[in-house]
Amino acid sequence: MKRLIRSKNDRKLAGVLGGLGKYLGVDSNLLRVIFVILLFPTGIMPLIVTYFVLTFLLPNEESEIH
Repeated sequence: MKRLIRSKNDRKLAGVLGGLGKYLGVDSNLLRVIFVILLFPTGIMPLIVTYFVLTFLLPNEESEIH
């Protein structure tokens, strides 16, 4: 079962976009570019607040110890 989580390895800040990229099966760098492009037309604050909220709501990726 797929879960939306924050990536532990694919992160620039908190791993939200890395986890979203993994969940959607899309390159996380593409999501980062889209995020930056959308910052300005939306007035910056809505996306920053959303990212900040997701940072605290999404669990961290668990370490896979075998």
